Amino acid sequence: MRGNPHWVGTWTAAPAPAEGAAFSNHTLRMIPRVSIGGSRLRVRISNAYGTRPLAIGAACVGLRSSGPALVPGSNRRLTFGDESSATIAAGALVVSDPVELEFAPLSDLAVSVHLPDDLPASSGITGRYARQTNYISPPGDFAAEEIMPVGRLTDDWYFVCGIDVVAPRETGAVVAVGDSLTDANISTHDGHHSWPSQLARRLMARQGGRPMAVMNQGLGGNRILHDIRGDSGLRRFDRDVLAQPGVTHAVIMLGTNDLRNRNGKPEEEVTAAQMIAGLKQFAVRGHAGGIRVIGGTLTPFENETFLPGAWNPKREAVRQAVNEWLRQTDAFDAIVDFDRALRNPDHPTQMLPIYDCGDHLHPSDLGYRTMGDAIDLSLFE
Repeated sequence: MRGNPHWVGTWTAAPAPAEGAAFSNHTLRMIPRVSIGGSRLRVRISNAYGTRPLAIGAACVGLRSSGPALVPGSNRRLTFGDESSATIAAGALVVSDPVELEFAPLSDLAVSVHLPDDLPASSGITGRYARQTNYISPPGDFAAEEIMPVGRLTDDWYFVCGIDVVAPRETGAVVAVGDSLTDANISTHDGHHSWPSQLARRLMARQGGRPMAVMNQGLGGNRILHDIRGDSGLRRFDRDVLAQPGVTHAVIMLGTNDLRNRNGKPEEEVTAAQMIAGLKQFAVRGHAGGIRVIGGTLTPFENETFLPGAWNPKREAVRQAVNEWLRQTDAFDAIVDFDRALRNPDHPTQMLPIYDCGDHLHPSDLGYRTMGDAIDLSLFE
């Protein structure tokens, strides 16, 4: 490969505490859709929220054909320091040794991980909602099987948190940081409708321009300032953005759940000044890490039904103040005006109906696509 190649993240899933999951001698087959392709990759597996060491009995990566089945001959055994098994300390992650596997941009891989031990929910399962179908075997090690038997389906990611690829030195990567509006909650299952997915498609389809990977680090419920269903944006920024291989850009769209105060705690009711201070920290820390940081305005959610009563005129005034600051500030390198892209021009505190999934908070498939289309690709030259 020309140009002094380096590792770049082509897919990610932000670690978070999984709710109610448990395993006992099961094999997981996770189906990540990569952004850029390549021929040499490695896999990252996280025990970020584990309360005890996590044993990996075996792991493989291959090309997915359909369902849990692999393209014949594509499955590759993963090793960790030349060992076929690994133990991940509580709170840590492990990166596999590189393997040779040719895969195309925007294609589906299959990462299979055998978990030989009993893992009750109390052991701290690391996972994240996926909005797509993944597979859990009956008891046993089926990591090497091209057609894995399926005990049950899941729409979560478990433990597998990243895939990196060797790419030319000029290849960059953008990390999308957000909540369920970035993770594409309520979108059509298995449709890959998130705005980071649309951004990846557009970057791949353009003629010329710098090669760019896209890593979606959206996390449902995530907030700038306070923890909920995982670490706050400010707490996870180093792990989920700065530590990502090859990152050159970050797009930050966080704050809707700060406004909605999903915990309902009076002490967590936020002001515009507090949210702006947090957003400034993303920019400062990103710039210190040598990356360009792009802010995203917050989309309207008047009278949402997902959490009735979360919207009120006072919180709307805070949203408007934060958005106006974002449009005028020079703290960020650029701004993506997601609010302007989705709002109803005749009622700007609400989404345009065609962009609304129906709960007045989350976009429709078309809405998510429109968000991805609102991003100026020249930002990544």
